[in-house]
Parts: sequence; structure tokens; C-alpha cells
Amino acid sequence: MSEPASISSGIAARYATAIFEIAKETNSLAKIEPNVIDLASALNESADLRALISSPLVSRDDQEKAIAALAVKMGVEPVLKDGLSLMAQKRRLFVLPQLLDQLSALIAEDKGEVTAEVTSAKALTKTQADKLAKTLAARVGKDVKINATVDEDLIGGLVVKVGSKMIDTSIRSKLNSLQNAMKEVG
Repeated sequence: MSEPASISSGIAARYATAIFEIAKETNSLAKIEPNVIDLASALNESADLRALISSPLVSRDDQEKAIAALAVKMGVEPVLKDGLSLMAQKRRLFVLPQLLDQLSALIAEDKGEVTAEVTSAKALTKTQADKLAKTLAARVGKDVKINATVDEDLIGGLVVKVGSKMIDTSIRSKLNSLQNAMKEVG
């Protein structure tokens, strides 16, 4: 990991932990979860917001005013709004994407959930996703939330990542294994 990325994740971890602990103490953890999802979505959709949090040309005051106005408009809980304002004051808004990821992970861990990144050749049906979630929950011992994406290059099968474990049952990987085995023979 590069040094700037590790510094950013360290900063994000400290803010995420502080916001999480305050939210837990004030019993507003369930209320900030949708805020985190909405902010992450806004960040993904808005180039202006991404520019606001990362531009060194925007002053601290302007960042703080803009993020406060956004928080009010989105109905963000006070604990998260205050955290974002503090980050703006300290010129730390550039770590907002990592903060939201880490805050989501802390909330999920508190709820006893884990997220499985599932990539399939075709979109999973609701029944398939539910069955996969149940199977993974039995294996992992926690509730599993499926984050599904489609990659037609897999040809068929699934690639499932839960934490540091990866299960690759895709046809593409099986063909690659067969190709490697044939190279060794020939």
C-alpha cells in the first residue's frame, strides 16, 4: 500500500471510529446508517461533490459551509454532520470515501453482518441471491449482505469475496486453469 493511501485510511479510520462511538452512545447508530449510504451514493454520482472534498483551491470555510448545507439538505444526523464539519475545518474531507466505507463496515460489524462481494456472469435473481446469502451465512456464522455485480467475461459461475476469503467458481478461471495445465504438459 502506498504511503498516502495508508495515511488517508488511517485518518478515515480515526474519524469513522469517533463518529461510530458517539453514534452508539447517543443511540443514533441506526439513524446514521441510511445517511452513510446516501452520502456514498451522492459522492459516486456528483463530480462537483468529489471536486469539493478534494480540491485544495476550495477554502476551509467554503468546504465547511458547503458540506453543512449538503448535510442539512440530506437530513444527516447531527453526529455525522458535526463529524463532517470538523473534517472540513481540519481539511480532512478528502478522506470522505474511505470514512464512509469504514463507517459502513463498523455498523455492519456491530449488527453482526458481513458483506459478500459477488460477481456473476448474469444478474442474480432475488431467489438466487437469498439462497447464496443463506449458504454464506451458514459458512461464515454471520448475516450476509450481498453486493452483486455483473461481469460477462466470467462466462458462467460466480466469484464470491467475503472478507479475505475468495471463492472462484467461474468458467473463466476453470478455463485458465485448464490452459495452464495443458502448457505444463506440452
